[in-house]
Parts: sequence; structure tokens; C-alpha cells
Amino acid sequence: MIITVTVNPSLDRTIVLDAPLRPGAVQAAVSAREDAGGKGINVARVLAAAGEETLAVLPLADDDPYLAALAAQHLPVRTVPVRGHCRANITVTDPAGVTTKLNLPGATPSAGELEALQAAVVEAAEGARWVVLAGSLPPGVPDDLYAGIIRALRSRWGQAAPRVAVDASGPALRAAVADARPDLIKPNDDELAELSGIALDAGDDAARVAAGIARALVPGRVGAVLVTLGGRGAVLVDATGAYAAEPPQTRVRSTVGAGDSSLAGYLLAESAGGGPAACVASAVRHGSAAASLPGTMVPRPADLPAADIPVARI
Repeated sequence: MIITVTVNPSLDRTIVLDAPLRPGAVQAAVSAREDAGGKGINVARVLAAAGEETLAVLPLADDDPYLAALAAQHLPVRTVPVRGHCRANITVTDPAGVTTKLNLPGATPSAGELEALQAAVVEAAEGARWVVLAGSLPPGVPDDLYAGIIRALRSRWGQAAPRVAVDASGPALRAAVADARPDLIKPNDDELAELSGIALDAGDDAARVAAGIARALVPGRVGAVLVTLGGRGAVLVDATGAYAAEPPQTRVRSTVGAGDSSLAGYLLAESAGGGPAACVASAVRHGSAAASLPGTMVPRPADLPAADIPVARI
């Protein structure tokens, strides 16, 4: 069982254009779709599509329009009642795969609602292999929310506590790394640079530079670091070493959800007993598949590229 937690879910509206976006102009859209989004939900969708047992935990009001979109995903979910409605995100993509995103802020949960959410996560985690804490925090939520959930999980379940993966950025990621030692973090290159204070503009050497930065975090602050590098693949650093995976040739249609799919790919391989090389290869395979799909679609097993994913120890 893999539990995903989405504190700041979003109703994702994706607009597809037949030409590059022209700011200030009027353009006709080719198509549009609406999906239940948020990083944890995206991870759960990939896991469920692959047949992995999963449960998505999220705060949600009974009258939120998000409910209809979520029901269409047919995901096992556990909702925690809140008063506000979730945010909407708008994504515009063009034929070249260039993606423009407008992310609106979510409602601010009360202290009581956050306590109820944490209690629901801890309860749901009994017997789980992983808990995934994913995405941004709503306005006004304490930066250490993820760190607090990690501590609560370990306090309640002790040696039987699930492993915890954090896919976040900024202060939320910094607090989790500083105070709670997650078992895995999944930053992209920009998020790793922000976390470390070290620029990551290294061209062909990006994987080696990312590995060097991650080594400073493993194992003292983090059990493992999975760094997604977009079209340059991904790097995994854990206690056994550093591994770089190259992506297959991909016609990019939308990068939305590619990082979430990469994390899901890692978790699928790890849960199946795969070693570090297999896990980072699976991450790249799933991320590349997501980038080849339109809008916020997530990859199913049939969408995964068949090409080999070269993995090198660095």
C-alpha cells in the first residue's frame, strides 16, 4: 500500500493550442479538459494505473466541484472535511510541448482541519510501505507541516512506520529536510538549487553536479534524493552511491505531471524489490511517458517507452 497526501489539491484545467501562446492576443483553443489534480493525486493515478494498491488522502469539502472530477478518476480516497474549496490551476500547452501554468492559491485550512488531516494520514498509514507528501502548501499553512506529519507517523508506528517521500519545494521542503529526515525527496533541478543554495546550470554535467549536491544530504539529512532533470533524465543518490539515467527520445506534448509520474515510477520499482538502478530507470521511463501525453494525462503501462534506459554509476 502506498498512501499519497495532497494538502493543496487543484482542479486542473488544460487548454491545448494549435500555435505558440501569444501574450496579449486572442487565440482559439483546439481542446480543453478538466482533471482532479495536485501532485499527490497525480502520483496516486499513476500507481493505480499500474495496479499498485494506493489510497489518496486529501482535505475536501462535501460541496466542492473538485469532487466530480475526482470521482471520474476512480481512485480510492479518504477525504477530510474542510470549509473552503480547492484552488484551480490553468495550463496552456502548444504543439511543441511548451507549457504555461497559472496556479491559483488554495483556501487556508484551520488549525483544527490540519490536525484532522494529520490524524487521518497517521491512521491510514497502518501497514503502508510508503507515505508520499506531495505538493505546495496552501496560504497560511505552517512551513513545517510535512515535518510534523513525518514525526507523527514515526511516533505512532515506530519501527513499523512507513517510509516517507516528500515532493515539495521552498520552505516546506527545507523544513522537512532540516527537521524530519525523510526517506526520499524528489526535487527537480531548480528545487534542488533552491534547497542547497548552489546553482545547477551545468549543461551536460548537470547529472554530476546534481549528484554532488545530493551527496551532501545523504544519508545525514535524507535517506535518498531523486533529482529529475527534465530532458536530461534523472539522478538518484542513496547510501549505495549515485546513479544517472538517460531519457529515451520523446516527443514532448506536455510536461505537466512528468515529475509526479517519475516519483510514481520510482515507487513502483522500489516496491517491486528493484535496486537503485532499476528505480531511477523506472522514474525516467514514467516521466518520459508522461511528457509524451497531452494535458494532465498520466501514463499507463501501455504508454511506457520500450527503449532501454541507460543507467550509469557516477
